[in-house]
Formats: sequence, C-alpha cells, structure tokens
Amino acid sequence: EETNGPTNCYAAISQADRLQSEPESIRKWREEQKERLEQLDANSRKQEAEWKEKAIKELEEWYARQDEKLEKTKASNRVADEAFYKQPFADVIGYVAAEEAFVNDAEDVFPGTEWERVAQLCDFNPKSSKQAKDVSRMRSVLISLKQAPLVR
Repeated sequence: EETNGPTNCYAAISQADRLQSEPESIRKWREEQKERLEQLDANSRKQEAEWKEKAIKELEEWYARQDEKLEKTKASNRVADEAFYKQPFADVIGYVAAEEAFVNDAEDVFPGTEWERVAQLCDFNPKSSKQAKDVSRMRSVLISLKQAPLVR
C-alpha cells in the first residue's frame, strides 16, 4: 500500500534520527528512567494487590464480628423477652397481659365486642401516656365506641 502522507516508516526514521542525534548520557538516562518507571509500576501493582488482600481479609473479619454481635443481640433479646413475659405484673409494666388476653380471646369473638377488645389494648390514662402527641380525641372516640358500638 502506498500513500502520499507520512506513515509509520517516516515516524520510525524520525525516531531513529532523533536517537542517533542525542548524546550518550541522555540515551543512558532515558533507559535508566524507563527501567526505574517499570520497577515502580511493578512495585505499585504488587502493593495494590497486597492492599486488596488486606482489605478483603478485614472486610471478612468485620462481617464475622457483625454476625457475632447480631447473634448475641438476638440471644439477649430472646432472654429479655422471656424474662419480661414471666414477670407477675407484666400488664402493669407493659401491655403484655392485655396482648396475651387479646390473643387468647381471639377465638371468643362475638359481634359487638370488637371495640371492647380494642379498648383492652389501649391505655386510657392520659397522665401515664408518654407520647408527645395529643391523643385525647382518639381516646374519647374509642371510649365512646366501647360504650356504644356502631350498629350495622
């Protein structure tokens, strides 16, 4: 193939001319610099591989620690739940007794008793409530529905 423009042959000739015309000390320095850069590249690739291995190992250790913490937390929560449910005054401390009664009475559902069952789960004492929102209207609606359920 022949072209009228410069080709790789011309670039090779100009490169050869440039290399022949440069002094020996510069050519030697260029070769040493090339070797130094190749060595630095090899070292950086090696160091990067070591860092990746170290990061993978640390990540695996972190996941293992997280799984261990999660299992410990689950176990302690189970123990705390069992202890809480076994307390004699769990209904005073929380709504555990009301929840258990609600679940136990789930089979004894009679028409018209739905609001009474809902009222068992609610705390109607406004002073014992630690909520920041005003729930007095909802409380009054539930009490009125408990006293006079809706008729369909």
